[in-house]
Amino acid sequence: MFQKFYPDKIEQSTYRIAFDKLRQEGIKALIFDIDNTLVPHGAPADEACIALFKRLKELGFSMMLLSNNKEQRVKSFNEQIDVAYIFKAGKPSTKNYLLAMEQMKSNVENTIFIGDQLFTDIYGAKKAGIPTILVKPIHPKEEIQIVLKRRLEKVVLYFYQKQLKKDKR
Repeated sequence: MFQKFYPDKIEQSTYRIAFDKLRQEGIKALIFDIDNTLVPHGAPADEACIALFKRLKELGFSMMLLSNNKEQRVKSFNEQIDVAYIFKAGKPSTKNYLLAMEQMKSNVENTIFIGDQLFTDIYGAKKAGIPTILVKPIHPKEEIQIVLKRRLEKVVLYFYQKQLKKDKR
């Protein structure tokens, strides 16, 4: 019932993902959410984020920011990391996930989406056929509508973990 929301993988943090391994496995394009995926909600790109994107560029990844935020937020965040972006993305609609891959000249076999929310980030990417990595939110302070969604996410993640245990048997 909840499988359409299940991520392909869960990581504690974007900054703990083994990107070099992903590159070796043939992944060439990365699509990122911003808030609570790369930095706390509303924060500018920090030193860790800037260093991560520098390293990812050195590894040869194409990258795209895909955010439901307004252009001013996404543009100002992006000034420090300088990658392509799509603002007001309308996640979980698949339209801009597909546009992101088109712009990066990638496809579902060599692209991964990284985000912190099941019902927008992960669900939209899965509908578009893109493999996903769910990361834990960076900061607990969030807008009320996200706080409410997090409660529902806990239910889905409970069944996801249960499914993982069953699959291991």
